[in-house]
Amino acid sequence: MNTAAKLGSYALGLAVLFGGALGVGKVAGPTPPQPAATADSGGHAGDGHATEQEQGQKQAVSDTPGGLQVSQNGYTLNPITPLTTGKPTDFEFTVIGPDEQPVTAYQVEHDKKLHFIVASRDLTSFQHLHPEMAPDGTWSVKLTLPKAGAYRAFADFVPTGGEKLTLGADLQAAGDYQPEPLPHVSRTAEVGDYTVGLEGDLVPGRSSKLTLTVSKDGKPVDDLEPYLGAYGHLVALRAGDLAYLHVHPEESKTAGPGITFYAEAPSRGDYRLFLDFKHGGEVRTASFTATATKSDGHAPSDTDDHGH
Repeated sequence: MNTAAKLGSYALGLAVLFGGALGVGKVAGPTPPQPAATADSGGHAGDGHATEQEQGQKQAVSDTPGGLQVSQNGYTLNPITPLTTGKPTDFEFTVIGPDEQPVTAYQVEHDKKLHFIVASRDLTSFQHLHPEMAPDGTWSVKLTLPKAGAYRAFADFVPTGGEKLTLGADLQAAGDYQPEPLPHVSRTAEVGDYTVGLEGDLVPGRSSKLTLTVSKDGKPVDDLEPYLGAYGHLVALRAGDLAYLHVHPEESKTAGPGITFYAEAPSRGDYRLFLDFKHGGEVRTASFTATATKSDGHAPSDTDDHGH
């Protein structure tokens, strides 16, 4: 299989849902147990039909976005190492499974068993990391934080025999915390000698097309290098709760300069977009602030799913 075909077959980016309350620093805990159906509730225990209350609770669980929960489906993200700033730290964590033991069996997605994201609460710091797992299920990664304050860590993975999950946990780096304002909305981002332009808009309630175009010293870059099996990875976080946007790639047979994604914004508001791309043997991250504006009234259709 040639490189272009391989790249076109990859599902790209951290596939996550998002929404939820805008409370900063809150973590949703495990879902409370479902009550048994009773005659008083209008259900029939053991007949296989859910009561209205049960259906509502199941809907609430399914609507809870990935990344906003520290626990889901019996799996819990368990940070071990305290955060430090200004120097590399061997940060360790585990994922505790339904058997209350560290998970050791994972499926490979995008060339890795687990993708790890750490972002500051003010969204001015972002790191997409790939830790290594010890035989006992302990993950470890070199983590360097630029400043003190509140952070959110995300683990994106598929346990063997289970469903894809994105779990999140709040972290705190000791020190004098001075949050920075959200960067202004912009259509361009500078990364060293590179400029990345953004075309398209986030639209609440449906999938929308975003194209990011990479140039260097004013010339289009048409020889982007594969990174984790793709030409680019886009992660989006909503300002406030740091929930993830669900992003889908568009298949491409060219190595730039344009990289296209389809992003699903569930609500109006500000978002930070982080594009990882590789060129000249180095991975770089371009970041943007975008605002999801009023829906244009377009109803979602089958063609909007882009891989759903």
